[in-house]
Amino acid sequence: LAMSSATSGTSLPSGMAVLTTFPDVLFIPEIIFGGLVWILVASTKVSEAMPQGWIMFVSVLCFVMSISLLCLYLCGAHGGSRSWVALV
Repeated sequence: LAMSSATSGTSLPSGMAVLTTFPDVLFIPEIIFGGLVWILVASTKVSEAMPQGWIMFVSVLCFVMSISLLCLYLCGAHGGSRSWVALV
């Protein structure tokens, strides 16, 4: 993935600054497209529900984790630690 703003020598952004720095601003399309995938998978009719269930599980898990990570960044839970760059 692309390097976060913390790798260039500055600290990780928190609060609304997360939505103005690259690649942190990519949270927004990730959440939008993740929600669309979730909706499309849920509305697809398949003959066997088991594969669709696993795909739905993965898409919902990724969607929830993206929302959680964005909330953590907005709250400033990282405390400026550079180890959070690997999490993104």
